[in-house]
This record gives sequence, structure tokens and C-alpha cells, in this order.
Amino acid sequence: MKKNWIFQNTEISEVETNNLREALSCPYKIAKLLLKKGISTEQEALDFFHPDEKNFHDPFLFADMEKSVEKIIRAIHDKDKIIIFGDYDVDGTSATAILLLGLGKLGANVDFYIPNRMVGGYGLSAIGNEELKKRGAKLVITVDCGIDAVKAIQDLNQSKIDVIVTDHHTPKKILPDAFAIINPKLENSKYPYLDLSGAGVAYKLLDGVYSQINDKNISITDFLDFASLGTIADIVPLSGENRIFASLGIKKMSERKNLGLKVLMNLAGLKTQKLKSTDIVFKIAPRINAAGRMGSADRAVKLFTSTISEEAQFLAETIHKENHKRQQIDKKTFNEACAIIESKYPDMENTYFIVLESDSWHSGIIGIVASKIVEKYNRPTILITFANGEGSGSGRSIPGFNIFECLLNFKEYLINFGGHKYAVGLSILPEYINIFEEKLNQFAKEKLSTEDIRPQIPIAEELQLQEIDTEFMSWLKKFAPFGPKNMNPIFASKKVMVVGYPYIVGTNHLKIKTKQNGNTLGLIGFNMGEVAHFLKKGTYIDIAYSLEENEWNNNVEIQGKLKDILPHQK
Repeated sequence: MKKNWIFQNTEISEVETNNLREALSCPYKIAKLLLKKGISTEQEALDFFHPDEKNFHDPFLFADMEKSVEKIIRAIHDKDKIIIFGDYDVDGTSATAILLLGLGKLGANVDFYIPNRMVGGYGLSAIGNEELKKRGAKLVITVDCGIDAVKAIQDLNQSKIDVIVTDHHTPKKILPDAFAIINPKLENSKYPYLDLSGAGVAYKLLDGVYSQINDKNISITDFLDFASLGTIADIVPLSGENRIFASLGIKKMSERKNLGLKVLMNLAGLKTQKLKSTDIVFKIAPRINAAGRMGSADRAVKLFTSTISEEAQFLAETIHKENHKRQQIDKKTFNEACAIIESKYPDMENTYFIVLESDSWHSGIIGIVASKIVEKYNRPTILITFANGEGSGSGRSIPGFNIFECLLNFKEYLINFGGHKYAVGLSILPEYINIFEEKLNQFAKEKLSTEDIRPQIPIAEELQLQEIDTEFMSWLKKFAPFGPKNMNPIFASKKVMVVGYPYIVGTNHLKIKTKQNGNTLGLIGFNMGEVAHFLKKGTYIDIAYSLEENEWNNNVEIQGKLKDILPHQK
């Protein structure tokens, strides 16, 4: 599918660029990249390059923080049973670990409960409530869920169980009658940063509690590793506070002080490497997610909280094996979904929203496959599977299309739904799926242009190959950690010559070397092997790519990671 190169046309004056370049003693194009991010002074650049916990917002800016902290401290003092109720993904299990470990250090009578995806489903429910009552809960603290649990929380209230909701998902009009709600997206919230993950919100609650405890033996920063893990894995914007969580938390994880994470990182091939956000997204998070997708997420929390080497090793190996099994199911489901798309949507140009259904798909992996469908076809996508006469769906979106707000317009067709602008979960009766899909497609067609549904490559800056050197890379690395709202910049270089002979490595990965005015750059294009035979030695092409350092046999070389290739137009 032809891709649309979108050059960032922010007006940046040469005077501004030179002033910032001189202040920082950085390359000219680095100064331009900073200005395009709205960073115009030396101090703003230093704050961006060196995230600091001193720039965290006061947790008591949350409206219900004070009463929540008082309630928790009282419950700890009275030895009331506190149960952390979590979600089964990385964000939810990380948030659970933050409060379980953090309150445990204060001597709290604290336990956790995460519903089995296959039995209890997402969030608070009648099944989960019975378990909470059975365990003698006096206070329930939800993490990464609860904002829509109106009926379930009403039931807990009637059983004299107080509930503190901590969540980051977009609230609907009717809020649950909880003892307290901590969510930056509440309509009347005065909290200045809206895009926290579930783990981030849990961290802020624990920060509020710790701030009221005079104990030099405890430190809220001990939990930055899990705050970072949940933040990066949940694909929330890595701006503002999330950038601080991600940056400081990666450093904390790199210390490998948490036994469970250390063992899991070893199994993921990250025994000694300096961690990057991509390591979390592609190597650590999928393994943790596999625990909840393929069975019980309890194992992830037990891994995070284990202090026994043999136990941690067993749990990590179990999760590691289940991730391999999950990968096989992913691949099979993705291939089936693509085959359905090719058959179902012969006129893809007029398809603006993809809805697929099957009664054989595993409910734990349809969200992953939906993400892959979005990546391939660049359409908002919902995949639905069935159990007990009811459809369970997971949806993912494209930039510029808020899938949660879209579903708000068609909630009459749904049993339930929740999420945020990037991802949603839903349940639906089979008889409503066709009309639901029709409505979604019509809505998306009104909101999206033909350009919006063409795969887009945002070009941060045009580079000459001579500008790519070790100094440029040392500055570019300061922009990390990369993620939404702070993506690894994609550059374009025009009229570069193909030198040597392009070849394929691995299963279908393209390797080429390019040259421009005497300067060379090697590139790898993952899953781009099919274009190898079009590239002739000596021809001129335009390339879109990101930059990375490739380490091999103790040698470090700068390598381009190809995003697209176009024939150079004279």
C-alpha cells in the first residue's frame, strides 16, 4: 500500500534555531527538532533531556486524594483488610504491584485480586464482588479499572465495603458512587496532566500516602520501575509526567533490583543490556501480558512481588512459555483476519472502519491482532469473538480518530464498553454486529479523509547523509525514551545512490547501503524483502528512516531503520 510522506511544516526561523543551537552547542538539526516540539529555551531543553522527579505534580491536586489518603492510613492503623482490585494487562498488574508492595511496606493488611479474563471478564463484576466479600474486604482500591462499575460498586456499598477507584480510562456521564475517585480525566478534575496510565495514577495515590508518613525507610521512588513499565506498555503519550515516569523508571529497571523483573528480563535476552522503551514494548510487556491473556494474571503480580529465587524463576519461565504459545495463536489469528478482510472488503478504498468476527478466536489476543490490523491497513479496527451467546470485542484506532468517542455515539447497540481514544473493549449481542459495523463505517467516513486512511509517515526533518555522525547520534539519544507524542524521529534523505547489491536477511528483511556526496549509510527494512529486486546498484532513491546504533562484536555503527523507499523523481 502506497504511503503518504507527511513533512512537518512547522515554521521555524533560522534565527531561533541558531540561538538554541549556540545555547546548547548542539547540531543545527537537533535545535530544529527541539523547536518543533515547542522547546525554545536552554532551560526547557535541559528539563526535556533530564527528566526529574521534582517536576512531578502534587498528588493532592486530585480532588479526592486527601480523603483517599486519610481512609487508607486509617485502614492500615485499624488492620482492616485492603484488597487491590486490578486489571489483567501490564498496566493493571504493574499498578497492582505498586500498591501491594507500597502499602505492604507500611504494615497494611493488604491483598490483591485480578479477575480471570475468561471467567470474570474485565473490571468489577458480580463474580469478583463475591470473591471480595469472601476474603473479608473492608476497603477495595481499584487500579486501571472501576470508572464504569456503577452497579458493582453499589453492590459493594450495600455490603459495607468502601471503594476507592483509581483509573485513567475516560469516564461516562454516570459515575459510580465510590468513596473516592482518582482519575485525571474526570470532568471537574483540576489535575494538570490528563494522560497518566493506570500505574501512574496508582503511583500518585501511593505518593500521597507516603507524603503523610514520617518514615525514612520508605521512598516512593522505589516504585518507579513499575510506574514506568505500566506507562510504556500501555502506549500512553510519553510527554509531561509520563516522560518522567518512563525515563526514571527505565533507569530503575536497569538496576535489576526487583527479583521477578530481573529473571524475566534474563529470559527475554536482556540480561546485561541497557534498557530502552522498545525493549519494554516488544520484549518485556508481551511476556507479562501473556499471563493474563492465556490464563491468570495473578502470576505476573506474584512474580513482581516474589522474594524467593526458585519461585521467581518458575513463574518467569511459565510466563515465558505462555508468551511463545500466545505468539503462535497471534500469528494464526492475524492470518485468518487478513484473509477475512481480503474477502469481506473488496473495495478497501471505501472502507473506513474494519469490524471482524469469529467464534474461534481467543479473547485474550484479539486486542494484539487488532493492533496489527491497524498497522497493516491503517483503519480503526474492532475484532469480536464469542462465548455464551455474547460477543467480546477489542478495538484499536489510528492517529486523529478517537475510538472511545466514536462508540459513545452507538452505545445503544452495546451491552457495555470502555476505554480511551487509543483503545476500547466492548461486549455486544451477535444480532447487533451488522448494524453496528454499518454505523461505525458511516461515522468514520464522515470524520476521516482519504488521506487519513492512507498509511502515513511523519517526516520530522530532511537530512543529508553527511549530517549523520556520532555527535548527531549522541544528541538524538537524549530524546529517548520514545513513544506516543515523542516518537523516534523519522528522517528523509533524497537522491541517495544504491551502492553494492541489496540483499535479504532473516525471513524477509531488506539490507541496503546508500551513498550521498561521499557519505554512506547502511539500512535495514524489516519485512521489506519484496522490494529488493527493484533496487538496482547505481540507481537513485528517496528514503524515509529512523536512526539507531547497531552493536555487534563490540563494534557500534549507525544504522538506518527503513520506513519507506521511493524512486527519486528528477
